[in-house]
Amino acid sequence: MKNRKQRQWMAALAIMALGTLGFSQAAAAEEVKLGAIFGIGGLGDQSYNDLVYAGLEKAKEELGIEFDYAEPKQVTDFEMILRDMSDSGEYDTIICIAFDQLDALSLVSPDYPDQQYALIDATLPNENVVSYSCKEQEGSFLVGALAALMKQDAAAYGLEENHSYGFVGAMENDTIDKFAAGYQAGIQYIDPEAEVQIQYVGGDNPFGDTTTAKEIATSQFSKGCDIIYHAAGGSGLGVFAAAEESDFIAIGVNSNQNILDPDHIVASMLKRVDTAAYDIAETTLNGELAVGEEKVLGLSDEGIGYTLEGSNITVPKEVVSQLEELKEQIISGEIQVPDSLEK
Repeated sequence: MKNRKQRQWMAALAIMALGTLGFSQAAAAEEVKLGAIFGIGGLGDQSYNDLVYAGLEKAKEELGIEFDYAEPKQVTDFEMILRDMSDSGEYDTIICIAFDQLDALSLVSPDYPDQQYALIDATLPNENVVSYSCKEQEGSFLVGALAALMKQDAAAYGLEENHSYGFVGAMENDTIDKFAAGYQAGIQYIDPEAEVQIQYVGGDNPFGDTTTAKEIATSQFSKGCDIIYHAAGGSGLGVFAAAEESDFIAIGVNSNQNILDPDHIVASMLKRVDTAAYDIAETTLNGELAVGEEKVLGLSDEGIGYTLEGSNITVPKEVVSQLEELKEQIISGEIQVPDSLEK
């Protein structure tokens, strides 16, 4: 089996020999293979992992690259899988998905200085690692503002006339708190009297525990929170189950989750990790993977956003216009969105 350096050398020779861009890319793609280690919860989470897979599938179809993937069952699996992939010499770039792989990559990447790695959703300043982080707080601010604007016309949406909102996160850490901080800031920008209940799934399976997420959301609803946003990966499906059962409004995350329950999910905050995965594939193919650097995705480059598409809950055009104005103010820097909760 050819190791990574041999395959890169052969691809370079193919590019030199064939000359034209179209043929050279096709030849190089035959020699490029990626490895991906998904986050806990694996494929089928209707969220983060599925988005990365979609980005890699698109790269396979459009660029001709190949990829393998692993679905760890627990955090302790990360280091073993990462070492196995690194030992194989089979992959031009190994992609680690989600911040809970940071520790494993910190331990493993220095042992394989010639191996390229990409880390999505966290930052590791190593010379052989490119990091893709996101301004989750920016998109969360917009869906928070949407929630507060809906409350201003509570009767039209069947909401209570109060100032109570809910948030369900997977676990309490810096990344999830960016979602919570942005959501709370967006709500309070519109509704200064707002109270946001912020709770976390926690436990051994924070991204795949739908039962606990449902219990939290149901409890929040019983306390007057009839708009609840989640940033909990696969656990968020429990929030949607509670929304259907108790008849409140939910907000999805990462991908367009509106289609999962159009009558109860009004919007989704988009985190385009599929774009990040495709970019990793393309830059690996072109020999331009920015190892040693950090790429930050936000509203300005459409790496972060929101969507109302697919929801049966009608949001008036004037509300959408307000959201778009807020979006431009964030991009321009007029509105500074906090990326952490005040402790």
